[in-house]
Amino acid sequence: MPVIKKIINNPNNCAAELLDGLVEAYDGSCIKVGRGCIVKKDIPAGKVALLVGGGSGHEPIYHGLVGHNLADGAACGDIFAAPPPDIVLEGAQAVNRGKGVLFLYGNYAGDVLNFDMGAELAAEEGIEVKTVLITDDLASAPPDRKGDRRGIAGLVPIVKLAGAAAATVDSLDELARIATKANDMTRSVGVSMSPGSIPATGHPTFEIDDDKIGLGMGIHGEKGVGLIPMTTADDLVPQLLDLLFKDDLAFNQGDEVVLLVNSLGSTTMMELLIVNRTVKKILADRGLHVHDTIIGPLVTCQEMSGFSISLTKLDPELKRLWDLSCESVCYTKLGNEP
Repeated sequence: MPVIKKIINNPNNCAAELLDGLVEAYDGSCIKVGRGCIVKKDIPAGKVALLVGGGSGHEPIYHGLVGHNLADGAACGDIFAAPPPDIVLEGAQAVNRGKGVLFLYGNYAGDVLNFDMGAELAAEEGIEVKTVLITDDLASAPPDRKGDRRGIAGLVPIVKLAGAAAATVDSLDELARIATKANDMTRSVGVSMSPGSIPATGHPTFEIDDDKIGLGMGIHGEKGVGLIPMTTADDLVPQLLDLLFKDDLAFNQGDEVVLLVNSLGSTTMMELLIVNRTVKKILADRGLHVHDTIIGPLVTCQEMSGFSISLTKLDPELKRLWDLSCESVCYTKLGNEP
């Protein structure tokens, strides 16, 4: 099995050192808190707070989604590992401004366990916490078990919408309602052609034949719909969108959507743009209007080869929130507000 080369120091220190580097990338607008949190430096008093988080190794998310009209902080775990409860607690303490904290993160067993424990610790200190799980990966469970689905690249538009809401609403209940709606209106499906790796071992996280594509695979290489033969972009994209349109969220003629074409790490911008060309044609043929397009390596798994397509269906409330500006290392948007 080949060893994958990386420009790092001690492999066991990767998560800590990348967090230090990420804080530096914010040029003073964010600080490191405790062992593993990144937090906005200036959080207004009385603000309803948004804390995101998850394992490192998927940069720039989640920890690069801290910023203006985005998350107030992020709890960071080790490479592909959930942040432990004490780090979640440190994040909740750091972002809390007296109106409560919403925990927003992907639906993975370790994250759920540790964030729930962190919420219990926060409650003991008088910090009110509500949780919304991100469950956009339609390939990971059928519609009648939507609550079991994983969170993948759809987290980007979901966190963007929740971050805009956190900057404008006045109650934790209202923020939780909007974050839940954003999740309910988002669907994603992806493919993988080759694995990423864990820096501590240097070895691939799974194996897949060179002539196969993992249809519906997760961002860690979790099982999806199945294996299909390697094929062209023009053949593959309709298969992915067919899965998306057959799911339980109706995309009807005239609907407005946010489109994300995401690279899992090593898939190039050239490939994503070729995919986007085909996606846009199919959406137009169905009468869907793309309000905004995001393309790039935002939800990654080291050097994993593959991509995903996410659609977020907008209603007037979500469209207003989407159009607010935001700024972070991961994603920045110029807004339409005055």
